[in-house]
Amino acid sequence: MAATLDSAAAPDPDAPPLTEGLADLAAAHGVDVSYDPGGGPVAVSEDTLVAVLAALGVDASTPQAVRAALERHRQAEAARLLPPCVVVRAGRPVAVALPAGAELWVELEDGGVRPVSASSGTHARVIPAELPLGRHSLRARLPDRTAVAPLIVAPARLAPLPGRNWGFMAQLYSVLSRRSWGMGDLADLAELVQWSGHALGAGFTQVNPLHAALPGSPSDPSPYRPSSRRFADPVHIRPAAVPEYAYLPPDARMKAEELAVRGAALRDGVLLEEGLIDRDATWGLKREALELVHAVPRGIGREAAYRAYAAREGARLEDYATWCALAEVHGPNWRVWPEELRDPAGPEVGRARERLAGAVEFHRWLCWVVDEQLAAAQAAAVGAGMPVGLVHDLAVGAHPDGADAWALQRFLADGISVGAPPDAFNAHGQDWGLPPWRPDALAGAGYAPFADLLRATLRHAGALRIDHVMGLFRLWWVPEGLPPTQGTYVRYDAEAMLGVLALEAHRAGAAVIGEDLGTVEPGVREELAERGILGTSVLWFERDYGPDGTGGPLPPERWREQCLATLTTHDLPSTAARLSGEHVELRHRLGLLARPLEEEQAEDEAEREEWLGELAREGLMSVPPYGEGPAADEDKPDTGPHLPEAVAALHGYLMRTPARLVGVWLPDAIGDPRPQNLPGTWDQYPNWRLPLADATGRPASLEQLAAAPRTAELAAVLARPEE
Repeated sequence: MAATLDSAAAPDPDAPPLTEGLADLAAAHGVDVSYDPGGGPVAVSEDTLVAVLAALGVDASTPQAVRAALERHRQAEAARLLPPCVVVRAGRPVAVALPAGAELWVELEDGGVRPVSASSGTHARVIPAELPLGRHSLRARLPDRTAVAPLIVAPARLAPLPGRNWGFMAQLYSVLSRRSWGMGDLADLAELVQWSGHALGAGFTQVNPLHAALPGSPSDPSPYRPSSRRFADPVHIRPAAVPEYAYLPPDARMKAEELAVRGAALRDGVLLEEGLIDRDATWGLKREALELVHAVPRGIGREAAYRAYAAREGARLEDYATWCALAEVHGPNWRVWPEELRDPAGPEVGRARERLAGAVEFHRWLCWVVDEQLAAAQAAAVGAGMPVGLVHDLAVGAHPDGADAWALQRFLADGISVGAPPDAFNAHGQDWGLPPWRPDALAGAGYAPFADLLRATLRHAGALRIDHVMGLFRLWWVPEGLPPTQGTYVRYDAEAMLGVLALEAHRAGAAVIGEDLGTVEPGVREELAERGILGTSVLWFERDYGPDGTGGPLPPERWREQCLATLTTHDLPSTAARLSGEHVELRHRLGLLARPLEEEQAEDEAEREEWLGELAREGLMSVPPYGEGPAADEDKPDTGPHLPEAVAALHGYLMRTPARLVGVWLPDAIGDPRPQNLPGTWDQYPNWRLPLADATGRPASLEQLAAAPRTAELAAVLARPEE
C-alpha cells in the first residue's frame, strides 16, 4: 500500500522547542518543520532546518541571524511591486495586489499589449482570463519605480489521449539487434517501434531516460543519475546511420569497418556468450567511429540543418559541450577543477572554450546527431501508426558532479541531496544523491531552466513520464553529512511547476505521465488528474484497502482511468519472477531480506495465489492457480507450464481496467525472470547491464523477441477488445 503524508503535518508535541522565529522563517521559505510518516508527527531537527535554510541563501545559524533574516524577508515582501513570477491557468482570472495609482499591463510574447484595469473599489488588478497561452511579461509602474515579472498562461487541462493504447516499456540498452554495437541504440529503437506498431498494433513505446551519463571508467550505468538531463547520451547513436558515414574516404572507411567488427564482437559477447552489457567499451568504439564521421564535410543542406540546431539550442548547448571538453582535460567532477573553471560564466571558461574549440565542436556535433536519431525514432513510431509514439522518461535530477550541476549551479541547492523520508517500508529513509532545484531561484528566473529542460525532453516525444512526480509539489532535502532520516520537506509552487509543465507539453502536443508510486500526500493525485496528467498504477499495489489497511485485489472496473497501468516497473521484479517466487530467492541470496526466508516466501505465495484466484474468478485463466498445477522445473522455476498463460491473463486483467494506457514490460513478453535494477544493491547485482533474455535467462535479440511465439500470444491478448 502506498503510504500517505498529511499535506501539513501537525507539530510534534514531544519535540524540543526551536529557536524563536525559526519555524516562521522556515515557513516563509517553504521548509517544513515536521512530517508524518503515518504514525504521528515527527519533528525536524534544528540542525536540519539551519542547513536547509543555508542552502536557500538564508542565515539561521544564531537567534540574532534568525531575527535579521525574518526582518529582511518582511521588508523584501513589503517592497515588492510584483511577485517574482505569475503562473495562471487559461480561463481563470487571477488578482494581483498593487499600491494605489500603479499602472499594470501585459506584454504578450507576440508583441501585443493588454492593459489591466483596477477592480472597482479596490487596488487589486485582475489579469484577464482570455489571455492566450504562452510566456508573457507582466509590467507595473509607479512614479518612483517599475517592475517586470514573467507571466505564464498555461492550459487548464491537457488534451486527452487519442483513444486507449498499449505499448512496450523497454530499457533501450538491453534491446540488442543483429546490428547493435554492444548495446541497444536509437536505430534499434526505431526497429522496435516499427515492428510493434505495424505488426502488433502497439500505440506507444516507453524507454528509460536517455540522458547523458557522467563520463569516466567505469561509468555509472544508472540512467537515473545522469550528468545532464538536458542532452541525450551519444552512446545511443548508430554510427552507420549518420548520413556522412556513407562518404567516409577509403582509409577512414576501412578503420570504421574494423570498429564495426569489434562492435559486433561486443554484441555477440552479450547475446551468444551471455555476457553483460559493457557501456564503456561500446562508447570507446563508437567514439572512434564518430570522430571519423565528424571529419567528413557536410553538404550545404546538412550544414544548414546543423547550424539551425546549434542556434536553437544556444547557450545551453555551448555550456554542455564546453563542460564535456573540460571534463576530458580535468576529469568529470567539476568541483575539483581549477577554481577559475568552476563558474561557467567566468572569463577563464571563455578562454578555455577557445583553446578547446575542436573538442567543444565535436561534442556540439554529437548532440546534433543524437537529436537527429531521436527524431528518426519518433518519426518511425508515428509512421508505424502509433497514436502516441515514444514515451521518454525524465529523471528526478542530475549527478552533483556533472554538466547540469555545473551549468545550472545557481538554480540548484548546494550541499543538499534529495531522497525519501523513513517510512513503514524503509526505516532508514533514502538518499538519491541528486541536488534539487532551488524553488526561489526557479521562481526568480520565471521557471525558464525547468521549461528549457521540459522543452528539450519533449521535442521528440508523444508523451513524457516524470519520475517521482510528487517532486513538483515537495522534495525531501537531506543536508550533506546527515543521514536521510535527518532531512525535511521543502515545498515548491506546484501551481507554477504544473503550469510550466502543462504549457510545454501542450506546445509539444504530448501527454504527461506522473510516476506517483510510494509516499504521496493527500490531494496530489487529484490535482494531477484535474490537470490531465496521468498517474501510474502497478497491479500488485492496487488493492481494495479498508479502514484497517487490509483488503484484496482491486476489481478492474474500479481502477482509475487516467493512468498508465502496468504489472511492473524497472525497480520491481519481472512478472515471471513474481509468479515463480524467484524474486524472493534472489533477494535471499543477496542478503536483502528483512525477515526469515520462509516468512517471505509464505507471504509472497499467499499474494500470488490471491491474484491468480482473482484471474480465475474473472475467467481469464483456463488452468488452476499456478500453485495447484504441476510443479515447475526446480532449476528453472519460471518455465512452469502455467506461467505464460498467467502472464497473458494478468495483462488481460489490465485490459479490463479503464486505464488509458497499458504498459507491457518488454522482458515479460518472453518470460525474462531477472530485474533490470535491484534497489539496495550496487556491485552485488549487475544493475542496468542485463540484456533482454528469455525464460531460461538466455539473452535474446530483438529479432528473436519478434519471432517468439509467446510475444505473438501476448500481443493477441492486448489486441482484444475489452470484455
